[in-house]
Amino acid sequence: MSARQRWTLMLLLGAQFMIAVDFSILNVALPVVGRGLGFSLANLQWIATAFALAAAGFTLLFGRVADLFGRRRVFLAGMAVLGVSSLAGGLATDPAMLLAARVAQGLATAAVTPAGMALLTTSFPQGPLRDRALGLNGALMSAGFTAGAVLGGVLTDLLSWRWAFFVNVPVAAVVLLAAPALIAESRPAARPRLDVPGAVTVTGGLLAVVYAFTSAGERGWLSPVTLTALPVGAALLAAFVAVERRAPAPLVPVRFLRRRSVVWGNAAGLIAFVTETSLVFLMTLYLQKVLGFSALATGLAFGVLGAGTVVGGVLGARVIGRIGTRATLIVGGGVQAVATASLVPLGEGRGWLGLLLAATFVGGVGNMLAIVGFMVTATSGLPDEEQGLATGLATMTQQVGITLGIPMMSAVVTARAGAASSAAPHVLLGGISLAVLVNAALVAAGAVASALFLRSPKGREPVRARG
Repeated sequence: MSARQRWTLMLLLGAQFMIAVDFSILNVALPVVGRGLGFSLANLQWIATAFALAAAGFTLLFGRVADLFGRRRVFLAGMAVLGVSSLAGGLATDPAMLLAARVAQGLATAAVTPAGMALLTTSFPQGPLRDRALGLNGALMSAGFTAGAVLGGVLTDLLSWRWAFFVNVPVAAVVLLAAPALIAESRPAARPRLDVPGAVTVTGGLLAVVYAFTSAGERGWLSPVTLTALPVGAALLAAFVAVERRAPAPLVPVRFLRRRSVVWGNAAGLIAFVTETSLVFLMTLYLQKVLGFSALATGLAFGVLGAGTVVGGVLGARVIGRIGTRATLIVGGGVQAVATASLVPLGEGRGWLGLLLAATFVGGVGNMLAIVGFMVTATSGLPDEEQGLATGLATMTQQVGITLGIPMMSAVVTARAGAASSAAPHVLLGGISLAVLVNAALVAAGAVASALFLRSPKGREPVRARG
């Protein structure tokens, strides 16, 4: 890499890491925030849900907006909104102000993440340099999600939950000052019209589907809210496909969705994010509710998982160079599935902690290999003018996966152990074990699907030694 590319990479990775931290930094602090601002127990989950709904629902739209109006412009606008909304969240004096700040943070995330990813892919030519950049990006994104839990516990215990917001402000300021000098503007030569009907239907459909899964984890699959939101979301997404077939300048061209690498690459990525982020949730329940660890000790335990994801991200480009992207997806998924399945027999004694730490480290390595393989697969073989669309889809996959994983596994735990928060440890452990088994089965299914339906993209075949 040139010196300019290294600085560009550091800047973009720093921004993406901060975005990932925001997904989880408040999870440990939710009870403290609730007591400080007067949230009822029933409404406490909206602190996380308000952010996740906006981030997942608007990512595809903002990815396309970045293609049309300039990726650097959208990236910088999103960073500015993120800095201001984080300051507002830290200064919040009532639930309404905090929730408004969280929605704004989610919208900023939906703009920054796909625009930043498109800037990353267009700053590096397709090949080893881009693979390395995507590997480091994936590692920091996953590590950021894990680090958020650790940082949230530390800041809440030592300072205040408000610092979970304030920590974003100086980072956003640095990015806003440095980015104009380091990152060139990137946009297509011709600017087509924005597909408004497509934007409305896909955004509404994603919001409804994500809300339905969130409601299922909270109220159950047969609740009226879930039974209403899920078919509404499915109908809107079906309408989106119909709109795109006839639109003169579609948000997502139908030919794009016919690419096997796009469809199955994103499917593998969705499974990778659904399973690993929800495993963090399951192990949080296990460590706190079954083994009796504090929130801070639980967060620190996930540092091992974070180390595994960093190792997997650093190795990702090298592994792809040796065995190809398809094989990397399969191997990464297989390693993650075996590591996750080894957690099914966890018991009530603290002697099981060693197995948990070892399995989460190995699973983190495997998960990150799969994520790097997914990002390379989903963005390779495309012209620069479609990189915003490709990274927008990939980022939407990532954020929808992060959002859906926890309510899905929560629903499994609740179905087995019941909804009472005071359930006996052995009863809760039964629900956790079942959810871990389902989690491992999902990962294994993703690896099998990659083996059956994916081909290695052109230029991503393994490098073979010569005689």
